[in-house]
Amino acid sequence: MRPPPRPVRRLIIAPALVLGIVAAAVTLPIIVIGAAFVSRYVPGKWRILRIVWFLFLYLLIEAIALVMMFSLWVISGFGLNLAKPTFIDAHYVLMAWMLRRIVASAKFTFKLSIIRESSPATSRRTSSPERRPIVVLSRHAGPGDSILLMDALANTYHRQPRIVMKEFMQWDPMIDVMINRLPSAFVGGGKEGRDELLATIESMASTMDDNDAFVIFPEGANYTEKRAKRSIEKLREMGRPDLAERAMELENTLPPRSTGVKTALAVAPAGTDVFFVGHAGLETFVTPGDIWRGIPTDTNVAARIWHTPAEAIPPADDQETWLFDTWAEIDSWISERLIDTEEPFDDPDHY
Repeated sequence: MRPPPRPVRRLIIAPALVLGIVAAAVTLPIIVIGAAFVSRYVPGKWRILRIVWFLFLYLLIEAIALVMMFSLWVISGFGLNLAKPTFIDAHYVLMAWMLRRIVASAKFTFKLSIIRESSPATSRRTSSPERRPIVVLSRHAGPGDSILLMDALANTYHRQPRIVMKEFMQWDPMIDVMINRLPSAFVGGGKEGRDELLATIESMASTMDDNDAFVIFPEGANYTEKRAKRSIEKLREMGRPDLAERAMELENTLPPRSTGVKTALAVAPAGTDVFFVGHAGLETFVTPGDIWRGIPTDTNVAARIWHTPAEAIPPADDQETWLFDTWAEIDSWISERLIDTEEPFDDPDHY
């Protein structure tokens, strides 16, 4: 569903959210007591209370962020200087705070554990200590995986993430204002959206510096069996039976789309590294019903990084094969992790 026009989002939806959270804060004791009472009669340990508490915290963070961004808008000369580096950096600082608080709230409320495994020892790793612009190619599965990834980039690796999001995400006032002020973008669907997407990727990748991390989800959507079958059919329709066969071997991921990745790498600054990110633990939460049944979650999410330094990135003609090869490796790793996601993983590094 397309979001309403910008004036409606800015003058009605965003202020309504701030006023709504103020009202919720005033009546919070009543809301918490009511949620706790209802939780006694609903299966799952304090399920309703957990959901209500997390939603309150999320919306509180969102309201604070909106007030802070309004303040930055005023200080910048009512928006005239928002594109200057000082204000871009200020928004990134605010983004890092927002992500840190949201992830911490999720960990506390739903007993979520993020477990980072050591990277596999392959020739793709580099010992170069220099800081470079990076392109991050991540698996997409489960609710909130993009938030966890952005939080890691901003708060663990101290990067300034760039991302392209679907336009319906502008329904969220915090995401709407923040992404529209940073070197990130929203794009629509259909053929026009695809052309706009590639142009946006080219613009964003070509202007990166050593602090930036351009995030791309090559699958294009969360994994489902239906989407996997459709992706295989589409590859056959495109006259790529070779890729369709490779896609059929993937058990946990959708086949990666190489066009956006190749577009980004073609214009990225010299020396840009690529990081592949795989994660396991959120893929069972596909539908709202899955999420409802999974609360309280007590979930372990494993994450692993595959690093390809700039010097090892293959030429454009070979990048599609390289992408599928790495994606198959990630898919196999996910299968190993899903054998028993309830137990601690080997060699964990919690963060």
